Amino acid sequence: MADLIYHSTVRNVRKTHRNATAGLLMNILQTVVFLAAFWVMFTLLGVRGNAIRGDFLLYLMSGIFLFMIHTKAVGAIVRAEGPTSPMMQHAPLNTYVTMAASALAALYLQLLSMLAILFVYHVAWSPITIDQPLGALGMVLLAWFSGVGVGVILAALRPWAPQGVQIAAQVYSRANMVASGKMFVANTLPGYMLSIFDWNPLFHAIDQARGYVFLNYNPHFTSWRYALWVAIVLIVIGLMGESYTRRRASLSWNAGR
Repeated sequence: MADLIYHSTVRNVRKTHRNATAGLLMNILQTVVFLAAFWVMFTLLGVRGNAIRGDFLLYLMSGIFLFMIHTKAVGAIVRAEGPTSPMMQHAPLNTYVTMAASALAALYLQLLSMLAILFVYHVAWSPITIDQPLGALGMVLLAWFSGVGVGVILAALRPWAPQGVQIAAQVYSRANMVASGKMFVANTLPGYMLSIFDWNPLFHAIDQARGYVFLNYNPHFTSWRYALWVAIVLIVIGLMGESYTRRRASLSWNAGR
């Protein structure tokens, strides 16, 4: 099983581009453009003073990296081969393998992109100091894990309503542009606004990550345990739904369309 997941992961990594290096560079470029857009927006709006005391670009990275890895995990699992895919004709393959491979491929690409950007920024621009690197890395993995949970739920629903799930995934991704909290910190929000965002496990992961990255920030209103338990519950429910769907899915569902 591990060998099959490994080869499926390699296939997923190389699927977007024939040259693996070029695919990684494209992923890095996408993240850099995202960072540049937010840096320009914050600068033009004059709200840089609302950020945490410290490196402003590192503040942006701490939000955007987690947002990207969460969103990529959701999208990767939604696009993974489902029970009606021709790939399922190969006996050893099943949907658990394809979902695990898609999630690991997204994690691999995003971690490499994140490390490459941090290295270049540290060497060429300004030295980076992260207060608790292991804790910050743990929050990155937690953001990915919660994205896996959301993706598994959508993957279980996809055979029943393919177009509806694609729209739901896009809406979720767009909503997280604001709901993830990457543009602000939880400690500065009034109570009535905090209740709007604290349902989101990604909001908790990003805020906790900034507590590990910056010495001068201590998150008071978020918990990484909440994000972890929500992710576990979503994955369990999603796998139950996927198992139910897999036993009933048929290639003939779309034959009349």
